[in-house]
Amino acid sequence: MGIRSLLIKPYARKIARDIEDWSTRAPQTQLDIMRSLVDKAATTRFGKDHNFSSIRNYEDFKQHVPIRDYEELKPYVEAIKSGENDVLWPGRPAYFAKTSGTTSGVKYIPISKDSIMNHFGSARNASLNYAARSNNFSYLDGKLIFLSGSPELENVGGIPTGRLSGIVNHQVPAWLKTNQKPSYKTNCIEDWEVKVERIVDETLRANMTMISGIPPWVQMYYERLLARTGKKTIRDIFPNFSLFVYGGVNMEPYRKKLEELVGFRVDSVETYPASEGFIAFQDMPQSEGLLLNSNSGIFFEFIPADEFFNEHPTRLMIDQVEPGVSYAVIINNNAGLWGYSIGDTVEFLSVNPYRLRVNGRIKHYISAFGEHVIGKEVEEAMMRTAQEFDTRIIEFTVAPQVNPPNGSPYHEWFVEFDALPLSMEAFTLRLDDEMRGQNIYYDDLIKGRILRPLVVNPMKRDAFRDYMRAEGKLGGQNKVPRLANDRSLADKLEAFKLATETTP
Repeated sequence: MGIRSLLIKPYARKIARDIEDWSTRAPQTQLDIMRSLVDKAATTRFGKDHNFSSIRNYEDFKQHVPIRDYEELKPYVEAIKSGENDVLWPGRPAYFAKTSGTTSGVKYIPISKDSIMNHFGSARNASLNYAARSNNFSYLDGKLIFLSGSPELENVGGIPTGRLSGIVNHQVPAWLKTNQKPSYKTNCIEDWEVKVERIVDETLRANMTMISGIPPWVQMYYERLLARTGKKTIRDIFPNFSLFVYGGVNMEPYRKKLEELVGFRVDSVETYPASEGFIAFQDMPQSEGLLLNSNSGIFFEFIPADEFFNEHPTRLMIDQVEPGVSYAVIINNNAGLWGYSIGDTVEFLSVNPYRLRVNGRIKHYISAFGEHVIGKEVEEAMMRTAQEFDTRIIEFTVAPQVNPPNGSPYHEWFVEFDALPLSMEAFTLRLDDEMRGQNIYYDDLIKGRILRPLVVNPMKRDAFRDYMRAEGKLGGQNKVPRLANDRSLADKLEAFKLATETTP
């Protein structure tokens, strides 16, 4: 064991004990956080506008703080950008996390001095908790890579502004920076394909022990490493690689390919970060589900997903949720987000402790005919079918085809295979069967001949990367949505299809 891991070991074990402690007290902790947030923000512009001084309990909170999206928060953000103080949270934000929305254009999410530890501290705690639980501290002695956005920040209304992953890069402590890859200069490269080549240059002969990033872009990094070295697996290049930290997308569709590239099933820690806050993380190695980050400056609310678009949806505290129900996540935090929908849906796997999994996006679904198919359903159907046919899926997305040139409407799947199944017809039939098992409304529509069975379009090699490149979204934290209720993405993917579509 190296000197670094030896020194950090007691601290990591304390963090693991703390996590175990606060995870057993989540309902009371959440109530305490709500009261603390309201008290501290009572004299802000938002607090005065919403009568925070009269809030005594959660019922009061719901009456005074409406659910909102970015457009409804935007006037307050614009006031901050114009130089106003004490708007959403006391003082001025330390940063703006710049992100893009489907309807709001560029969004500026405030990060306060109080909320910085939610972002960086939670990521640190997740990895050190893993070390304590698994007794694997050796990864701390090698080089650690964070595949992230550029740390270069711009000035917006006097506030440093950039991608969240770039902002967090500025919070890495000095003792860890000496082990961090890639270099600051390389991290600032905006062109992902150029950037990944420079990352390969810097890491090719390094003792890489931990790699962190979203799975599709880590896969591209692995492929470039293997292409440059001629080696068969990543283990041949990085024999001490022992921890993969990831988040942002479901790992399962990528797992088989990544394990093949690495050469073994490396330990992993799943995280659930967002620009608005660090929501959850995997607290127990090899266990299913992510522990809700209930003691980190965020007061969570949950709305049953099927009520989200109601005029008066049910709003629940953590002690009111039930396992197996899909909920929209609402956050109130110590940066001044109030009743804010982050757009994700989750379901709890357990409530003691509160462990969840992300199962979709509120606006990412297909319900052209009332079926309300969500991301979790298409991913599970694809994963099971691919396993049965012993094939690997590189990427895929799904959209409705409401007005086909011939025949009944259908769900259209755009799938990039690592290798095509021996029988595309059998694969497509099985995938449709799996979808019918996942969603009873879809099954009813097929039975009633309102929809015909789904269509699979095999895509050209690197189709999704070429599409992302064409859209200027290659690399970083950008990812292809699993499904959409319109044809905006599907129509753009038409140019990347193989010549023949496959139908049952």
